[in-house]
Amino acid sequence: MIDKSKLKDYANKLMFDMEDSEYETLQEEFDVILKQMELIGKIPNISSVEPMTFPYKNEDVDLREDEVRDYLTVGEVLDNTKYQVNDQVKVPKVVE
Repeated sequence: MIDKSKLKDYANKLMFDMEDSEYETLQEEFDVILKQMELIGKIPNISSVEPMTFPYKNEDVDLREDEVRDYLTVGEVLDNTKYQVNDQVKVPKVVE
């Protein structure tokens, strides 16, 4: 079980807060997820199953070849930004 103080700490690190009732709902949702993970862990020989990297088999999918197209230069990108440092777009910090 994940306690409410840990959820509040994570929320604080992500720079947001919620009502107490929302933390309780989130705590209940985490409990459900953890119970599901326990059930999955009890499946015989689960460690021998290769993890999926895609939600369905994609053997019959024809992916196009990557091709170089028109792109923006660094100068064009920076022309559209308010804050920039060393030819990079400066954005506000959103996590600790």
